[in-house]
Parts: sequence; C-alpha cells; structure tokens
Amino acid sequence: MSYDIEIGRSKRARRTFSLDEIALVPSRRTRDPQDVSTAWQIDAYQFDIPVVGAPMDSVMSPATAIDLGRAGGLGVLDLEGLWTRYEDPQPVLDEIADLSSENLPQATRRMQQLYSAPIQPELITARLAEIREAGVSVSGSLSPQRVVEHYRTVLEAGVDLFVIRGTTVSAEHVSKTQDPLDLKQFIYDLDVPVIVGGAAGYTPALHLMRTGAAGVLVGFGGGASLRTESILGIHAAMATAISDVAAARRDYLDESGGRYVHVIADGGLGTSGDIVKAIAMGADAVMLGTLLARAEEAPGQGWLWGAEAHNPHSPRGVRTHVGTVGPLDELLNGPSRHVDGSSNVMGALRRAMATTGYSDLKEFQRAEVVIRS
Repeated sequence: MSYDIEIGRSKRARRTFSLDEIALVPSRRTRDPQDVSTAWQIDAYQFDIPVVGAPMDSVMSPATAIDLGRAGGLGVLDLEGLWTRYEDPQPVLDEIADLSSENLPQATRRMQQLYSAPIQPELITARLAEIREAGVSVSGSLSPQRVVEHYRTVLEAGVDLFVIRGTTVSAEHVSKTQDPLDLKQFIYDLDVPVIVGGAAGYTPALHLMRTGAAGVLVGFGGGASLRTESILGIHAAMATAISDVAAARRDYLDESGGRYVHVIADGGLGTSGDIVKAIAMGADAVMLGTLLARAEEAPGQGWLWGAEAHNPHSPRGVRTHVGTVGPLDELLNGPSRHVDGSSNVMGALRRAMATTGYSDLKEFQRAEVVIRS
C-alpha cells in the first residue's frame, strides 16, 4: 500500500505523522501501576527510568547530571558548552537568562560571543570527574565536528557512554575540504558504547547501526528552541520517524545475527503524553530537553537553548522561556500539581503502561495506536 501524495505533477511525498496526531488505545487487561517496570538497559548500564538528559547548557550541568543519575536516568553533559569553556560559568548563565527577549538578533549575537571562548581540555576532565565521583553513570556529548579534536581527552577522563549528537548525523559525511569522521572506524576503535544521531529515516538509521553504535537518536533535538524547519526546511514528524527507525532496528537485528541497537527519541517531547507515545511507537528511551529545563535545578533558570541557538555561522534556534514547574524529582516522579503533563512524567508512563496492560517497556512497544482524526 502506498501512502504517497501527489504534490503537483512532478513531486510525490509520503504522508507522515507527528506524536500529536496519534493516540493509544487500551485493548488488553489492565495492571496495577506499581507492578509496571520502567527499567532500561543499554550495553552493561542499567537505569531505573528510560530518561536521558539532553546535552544542553540550559538543561544539564554536572550537578543536574548527578541529580538525574541518582533519580535513575542518564545525564549527558555538553562537552562543548559553557562548563568546558569557563572555570565558573554561573555568571555567563545568569547573563544569558537576563538577555532581552525582544531583540532576538542582539541576544543571539551576545550568545555567539559568549560561546566563542575556547574549550579547555582540563575542564572536560574536571567536569566528568565531578560526575564520576558522585557514583552515577558518566556521559558526555560532542558534535561530529569536534569529535576528532577532543575525544581522546574525553576517553582519558573516563565516560561510560559517549554521545555524538548533531542536527543530522550520517554514517558517511563527504567533504572536499577536510578529512571526514569515519564513524565506523571511530566507534570500532573506542572501548565505550556510543550513542549517535540525529536520524529521522529508515536508511540513515540503518547505516548508523552498521557503524557499531549502541544507540541511535531519532529526531533533531532542540525542542522548543529549534528553528531548523524555518531555516533549513528540514523537519521530522516524530511518530513516523520513530517507527521507521524501529523498523531499521528490527531489520538490523536480523542482519547482524542478534545485535540490538537502542532507539532513543530526541526532540518534540514536551509532555508526559509525548513520552508515552514515543515509546509506544518503538523508542527504547527518550532524550529530554524542554521537560527537564523546567526543573528548579536546571541551569537555564526557566530558559531553554541548545547549540543551534549560538551557532557562529547559521543559528537555527532561539532562547525560549519554558518556565519553572518544580523540583527535578517532582517532574520525574511526582506527586504532580499540574494537569498539562509537565510533571510526574514517569508516573504517567507507568499509568499508561498499566492501563494498556503492559508490564515493561519492551512489551509496551507493541501497544495499539490510532490516528486522531
């Protein structure tokens, strides 16, 4: 069956679906939410909840990465961010929080200036050591453009999981001006599991899986602050993207003789309902930015921005006010005082799994979904 739609006489396009356009349908027995497990394991690392903190300065600091780790998730520190450029980034974070929300060009220019400070390798080592000393899993992120420059420092400092995250990451990057990152060889040479992305389709995800990645990020991240569609015309409808990449995971499992690559939804997950639907569509875990930026402990102080917002050449994001909802533990585990899905997100996931009759995340990927009309 073809879902292509004709756009004029020379172009056809596939109909895709966002998370807002689908919903779950209870179709089995129900369970007690206390009997449901949200545990997730990638490689040798086990987590109580399928939550990965997005590597954004407004979301993850060493302290919030530790807090998330103690809450059962995985915090990922942006190793190209303020924490590796400044010995004390707090004054810089305060300044960004106070930037004008009316004059966006001026705010963007100032952020570009602040992020032009050089990355200091010794600070990479110090920040990762701080997280490790807390006794939680250690993870840091670099963009594909910075991996070759800094990965040795990262590995020597010690990480449990290494993340390569960009707007779009491919297994084969072609360049006439510089040596491209050979992702397959790079991952093969490392001694730690690598999570890589974003990807938004079956074929690019399958190619990333063939590089040896332990996990693939689905989507383009950035959340409320991202403007990639208006700048580059690129967009991923997350429900379809997750389903496509989950299909690549299934086929690669067969192709590789049993190697399972984790699918991690990254982007457009602003409420607990989005998390529920992302896992039902096939995600093993979710990478959260906007939701965690609303925590009282978040370094962004109620503001959200990612690397796209201060790109020195083509900024594709804005510093967005998302507000503060409550402490991190309340956002994750409740009890909630809000009715918009902004807190107790793991409680909502457990209740959705229980209502549809599934006892663990892998089972829940088989939940029935419908298109909302």
